[in-house]
Amino acid sequence: MFNLSRYFSTVSFILIVLAAGVLGPLYQKLSLQQMKDLAQGRNVAMAQVFQNSLHEPLLGLLAESTGRDASALAESGSRAHIQDNAHILMHGTSVIKVKVYNRVGNVIFSTDARQIGENRLASPGFKAAINGLVLSELTHRNTPDSLEGTLADIDVLASYIPIRGKDNSVEGVFELYQNVTPFVEELERNLWWVTAGIVLTFAFLYLMQFLVVRRAQGILEDQEGRIKAARDTLEVQVAARTEELKRTNVQLEGEISERRQAQSKLNYLAYHDPLTGLANRRCFIERLEESLRETAQRDERLAVLFIDLDQFKQVNDSLGHGVGDELLVAVASRLAEHVRLIDMLARLGGDEFICLMEAVRDEREVEVLAQEIIDAFEQPFQLGDHELFLTASVGISLFPGDGDSVLALMRNADTAMYRAKFSGRGNYHFYTPDMTLLAQERIQMENLLRRALEHGEFRVHLQPQVDTRSTRLVGAEALVRWESPELGLVMPSRFIPIAEDSGLIVGLGNWVLRETCRQFMIWRESGFELPQVSVNLSVKQLERPEFIDVLDSILADTGMNPSHLKLELTESVVMAVGDSFGLLEKLRSLGISLALDDFGTGYSSLSYLKMLPIQQLKIDRSFVEGIGSNGGDEAIIRTIMELARSLSFEVVAEGVETEEQAAFLAELGCQQLQGYLHGRAVAPAEFRTRWSRAT
Repeated sequence: MFNLSRYFSTVSFILIVLAAGVLGPLYQKLSLQQMKDLAQGRNVAMAQVFQNSLHEPLLGLLAESTGRDASALAESGSRAHIQDNAHILMHGTSVIKVKVYNRVGNVIFSTDARQIGENRLASPGFKAAINGLVLSELTHRNTPDSLEGTLADIDVLASYIPIRGKDNSVEGVFELYQNVTPFVEELERNLWWVTAGIVLTFAFLYLMQFLVVRRAQGILEDQEGRIKAARDTLEVQVAARTEELKRTNVQLEGEISERRQAQSKLNYLAYHDPLTGLANRRCFIERLEESLRETAQRDERLAVLFIDLDQFKQVNDSLGHGVGDELLVAVASRLAEHVRLIDMLARLGGDEFICLMEAVRDEREVEVLAQEIIDAFEQPFQLGDHELFLTASVGISLFPGDGDSVLALMRNADTAMYRAKFSGRGNYHFYTPDMTLLAQERIQMENLLRRALEHGEFRVHLQPQVDTRSTRLVGAEALVRWESPELGLVMPSRFIPIAEDSGLIVGLGNWVLRETCRQFMIWRESGFELPQVSVNLSVKQLERPEFIDVLDSILADTGMNPSHLKLELTESVVMAVGDSFGLLEKLRSLGISLALDDFGTGYSSLSYLKMLPIQQLKIDRSFVEGIGSNGGDEAIIRTIMELARSLSFEVVAEGVETEEQAAFLAELGCQQLQGYLHGRAVAPAEFRTRWSRAT
């Protein structure tokens, strides 16, 4: 049987020795540190007394010490004055020696005149003090000199203390030696008493516990006998019962195995996406709920990243859903293999994926993960004979800042994803509270836009385009305005993007086109001759196969000559439309003029540009604003003018607001100007009144 008494005796003795060996030195170390702190405080106080009493001669000695040798310093009147007063100030104290160093480490004063002129620049204590710190060291001296003469076998605490000037800068260093022998001797006596007390206490405890253990040993031996008898009886019963259970277990194992396989399959189908094998929505939600509880308890953060594939619908529409499913499997595989920081990846449905990142330390880690997701789409997906290029938009929400529930975090990550799409595909965006408000405002504005088309709340305003040299009216650009009963006057920058995304831009654009042509013909029939009117086109209008027929119908219904109509398209619109050359040629065949708007802000190649059937370039206002202040903008404008001349394009400059800008453009040969210098966009009645007088 295990001998508890012997084991206890051995272990207890070892522990007592270890405790005494640890507590004694620990007490000595703590007491010694406390003594050093108190002695250092006394040295600092005495140094302050010394500095306060001898402030002027001390600063004088520091000032005159520069460049002087030891003999000159020893004969200094300031030093003699300080020497006399130092004995008086330190008399009766434990301070046995005082030194003063200048900033270069030379001893310029010492109660021991023999040390004047020594250099202690390399001393750690001097380095610390010259940097504004106080440093002390405890040493034992055999025969040190002191203010009262030579001492024998004493313990000394030397403190290096900065001397500060009026501006609190360090002008020099004090070194004070304090006799701490009584404290050290008292510390050693106390250490012996403490050690003896610890040993006696542990010995008493050891004796008391040993008696208790001996009693427990007897009880255990008695119990062991009883247990052995009971165990023998129990072993016979267990053997019989074991045989019975073995037979039952064989029968159950078969049933359990079948049930486990069925349950495993059901669990897999319940928590995994059957197409990609990833976790499904239910699995992700349960994992996120669990992570939220654990993250809140640990006071940590987590991130939810909502991933949506850009242009995936085009793959389904053009290549079929079979290829689309293969692409989803390839995307899931690539994300799982190449994105290292995802703690959980799931497919919500369609082309939407979502992932979880736990234990987030800062937003930078989440940015790294989002960038890894986006980078995973840099290489094309090879599916049989199809090489597919794809990008993804990622929306990010963080716990606890962006929500404290599964629903809120997933909804806000979804909202941030749409902001990422709006900012440019293949991008990521963090959720911000204003996104929810913007989404609500967007829904409200979309509903109001639909009603505005039905109730006739839109108006066409016109901004003049004038000849650069004569300032004669040569045309006008039609710009739409929305006079909403709820929102007041709404500028295009607020509602045009929403109209683009919702598809309302097609109806709105056709209305602007028809209303502009109608107004043009009303003026012409009443005697007001406007040479030409410009209308902006959206990419969604041009993508509609019936656009040419709609335009032809508008011209026929209003009776407008196509030569008086100019359509403005941006570079991005031209590049986004399939077979843009054929479409623009059809417009030109109708006799309509074409202008490339916001020129210089896009990325179309010059070889592509020279093939377009356009007649006019419009310099973007962002370059015109820099005239007179930005040489780079002026250089771009010169380049555009040279390009236009080489391709025989007419040039219109937008955003002209000053005479200086107009003069610069006129000098370069720009044919037309448009901007506040010659008029803002105004209602038709005001436009006619203004330009009827001008003509």
